[in-house]
Amino acid sequence: MTFGVVMLVHTAFDRAEQAARHWSAFGCPIVVHVDRCVDRKTRDAFARAVSDLPNLSFSRRYRSEWGTWGIVAATQYAAEQMLARHPEVNHVFLASGACLPLRPVSELAAYLAARPETDFIESVTTADVPWTVGGLQEERFTLRFPFPWKRRRALFDRYVALQRRLGVKRKIPNGIVPHMGSQWWCLTRRTLSAILRDPSRARYDRYFRRVWVPDESYFQTLVRRHAIQLESRSLTLSKFDRRGRPHVFYDDHLPLLRRSECFVARKIWRHSDQLYAAFPIHRPTGQVAREPNPGQIDRALAKAVETQAPINPALHMRSRYLWHSDDTQMTAAPYSVFQGFSDLFENFEAWLTRATEARVHGHLFAPDRAHFTSGQTSSDGALSDSATLRDYNPHAFLQNLIWNTRGQHQCFQFGPADNQSINWQVAKDPNARISVITGAWAIPLFQSADDFGTLRKRAARFQKIESEHLKVLGSSWTKARIRIWTLADFVATPMEPLLTILNDIGSTSPRGLSEVPRMADLDGFGAFLQKLKNEGMHPYLVGDFPVEPMPLEEDDARRERPYLVG
Repeated sequence: MTFGVVMLVHTAFDRAEQAARHWSAFGCPIVVHVDRCVDRKTRDAFARAVSDLPNLSFSRRYRSEWGTWGIVAATQYAAEQMLARHPEVNHVFLASGACLPLRPVSELAAYLAARPETDFIESVTTADVPWTVGGLQEERFTLRFPFPWKRRRALFDRYVALQRRLGVKRKIPNGIVPHMGSQWWCLTRRTLSAILRDPSRARYDRYFRRVWVPDESYFQTLVRRHAIQLESRSLTLSKFDRRGRPHVFYDDHLPLLRRSECFVARKIWRHSDQLYAAFPIHRPTGQVAREPNPGQIDRALAKAVETQAPINPALHMRSRYLWHSDDTQMTAAPYSVFQGFSDLFENFEAWLTRATEARVHGHLFAPDRAHFTSGQTSSDGALSDSATLRDYNPHAFLQNLIWNTRGQHQCFQFGPADNQSINWQVAKDPNARISVITGAWAIPLFQSADDFGTLRKRAARFQKIESEHLKVLGSSWTKARIRIWTLADFVATPMEPLLTILNDIGSTSPRGLSEVPRMADLDGFGAFLQKLKNEGMHPYLVGDFPVEPMPLEEDDARRERPYLVG
């Protein structure tokens, strides 16, 4: 048993040839689709260059314009050709000409052989997760998109506006629930055959032909009908920026890609000679292969985003839009808001109280009551812990709390289960110091004994709420001092952010910390997150948390994990 590779190529044919030779050297059958937009001379030159590869063939050509059905049609035809000509293939790996194998192909083959019934494809429901960036979400499945977005943008926008005005809503075919995910997948022969031979395929094809960007939803949706064992993740490292554009990897990403332990990466810049010379890596004999760890890439890209210049609010057109905010404080004194810390650390409030001179509250905006410090039922100024009284005017509640306790730094916990009506007030307050560990709400769910279906719905709801909160924090109107980490990043190196937070409060000991908070037991947490993904709920705000604990060298452990673990 082996796996076959379907390659979609439209540019950089010299690099596509190099990638094809990587796959072919191991004996992988290859079916190549060349975009019909490529002129015949270029296509023929590429065909001659790879004519010596006995296990490579070309498929029927389609116009593969971004966001259109042609990409799916090309993939379908190439996959059918792969299954028909190569009965020995057990998995089919979809790649592009800009993909580069990072690890030896033999390791990927062994990985798939150990999981003969597992399909690897990101498959996430749009109802649960705001997957898209700056584009249509549910509407891509309920409107029609006959015009290509890049080439006929004006017609595309006008037709969408017309359908909205007329109230057009397409009916989704019975038997499917729309899912989305990365275009790059690896499916078993059984699942792929079942999708291509589905009795209702003609009906599904007619429907998806007018879906926007169907290559991110066709296989991702239909795999849910036929898969026996589905891992909702891609084996191809493919990252996108906050505008939804794919990250391009260059030569200076070499050390980062090497540490990622991923099997394949895209997009690789065609002139990155060092990357193409260094990969796939040649692992020393006896060295144990690790699970892919794309979190290494995420941490580096997150730091790169932080260095980008923030949006300048002065660019807003004051002649048309009123200025909604200025630098006037909305509260009487500085205070700190912690989101996710009490989920990650045991007794975080008690530890922070001992480590600082601040007054540390629990969740002041919890649904049941305001959790004042030490379980008090009232605070200075006769503020009651009653949720009814607090929610009558939560803005005044916070202002009174800070006013009545001025002279002492106030801290409180916040999370997606709390009253969200103060989001904008806190974000626009220059006195606020907001520290967020995104995705930490998943830890109490992991520790819960509730039914998994209930936990999945709760996780989707919490992620949606937190995602909206992050949009508020990223607004140009925000005046608070904000620090944000994903849970995966924070767990990897917790001491630096903890010290930063304590220094921000201004009450740390000059000799450093004598006590660190105890972290919750996360053994098995990665598997819990993967189970959520497999059920269609992608907890992307957690970050890339490894499914299995990553083995660390002894010196790495001392450097990266100087904290107590429960």
